[in-house]
Amino acid sequence: MSNVYITKAAKFFPNEPISNDEMEEYLGLINDKVSKSKRIILRNNGIKRRFYALDKSGVATHTNSQMTALAVRALFENNDKGLKDLDLLACGTSTPDQMMPSHGVMVHGWLPDTNAIEVVSPSGVCCAGMHAFKYAFMSIKLGDAKTAVATGSERLSRVLRGDVFEEESKKLEALEGNGYVGFEKDFLRWMLSDGAGAFLLSNEKNENDINLRVEWLEGVSYAHEIKPCMYMASEKMEDGNIKSYMDYSPQEMIEGSILSIKQDVKLLGEYIVPLGFDKLKLILERRGMTVDEIDYFLPHMSSEFFRSKISEKLEENGMAIPQERWFTNLSYVGNVGAGSIYMMVEELLYSGKLKKGQTILLAVPESSRFSYMFGLLTVC
Repeated sequence: MSNVYITKAAKFFPNEPISNDEMEEYLGLINDKVSKSKRIILRNNGIKRRFYALDKSGVATHTNSQMTALAVRALFENNDKGLKDLDLLACGTSTPDQMMPSHGVMVHGWLPDTNAIEVVSPSGVCCAGMHAFKYAFMSIKLGDAKTAVATGSERLSRVLRGDVFEEESKKLEALEGNGYVGFEKDFLRWMLSDGAGAFLLSNEKNENDINLRVEWLEGVSYAHEIKPCMYMASEKMEDGNIKSYMDYSPQEMIEGSILSIKQDVKLLGEYIVPLGFDKLKLILERRGMTVDEIDYFLPHMSSEFFRSKISEKLEENGMAIPQERWFTNLSYVGNVGAGSIYMMVEELLYSGKLKKGQTILLAVPESSRFSYMFGLLTVC
């Protein structure tokens, strides 16, 4: 089978970075009330700035597919010939601009320089970008493609705007005397960022630049054991299952902010670290590896709160990785969900820090129903 190399990586962020103090200028207040949890959440998540694909009036400046296409174009430095040689486009996101057509074909639509090619659109949340990466990796590994692009992207800012929750907050104020939406909704308003990342994969190395050989990519889901934790376009019932937006009336959807993104923080804290990093131990043992062989550890974290939790779990499992070998950019990029791992790899790849023979361990947890993706890259 062919070796598979990341020969180039690229990213696209919309507009200028937004500081913590500016967030509500873009997201607005809910029912003219300042969030009760904003300061606590921002203090814990360690995010200092993020990017939104909208202006202060709430008007979108970019769609998800546009941002993704711009990241793809950056891989080729807007060289039409490079796009013509592309065999496969795999695009992962949790926030497509529409339910149909698929996200991937919409991205392809913004790339008229390409030929008629295979396009796939893995759905999911944070792991969706890694699933796209794995599909591209396997296609080249099997010889079905010579050149492929994988992407991860998100555009959530518009559904975090205060006006999305306006009707629900008014209803709550009438019923309970306050207009504050639940923590499971307010929590994520201060966590997320927009943007897109892309990898160019090939069965041949780029002899003029540094490459990352993809050694393996492996995923696992615990949905057979655990109820949904993060969900959107649905509502969580008392039994832990979720009810689809399709089973609500239009008025119920508005009054309950059903289309918003929510998180069960209790489930998140209980399961996200133990499940994933116990699995990582088993993966490395099965592959005959130890963390002593890892030069860089790139964990996708939704919040800096989880850094110490992951570190403690790794140590408990006899897999301690010193902090100087960790590489993250959460504090100044924000949590871009399916795109975050692409942005970390891109930044490290062009940082000037890498040397041939070094290894990079990727770890992407997804709290939606507790799925995980791990991978190993070698600098060459």
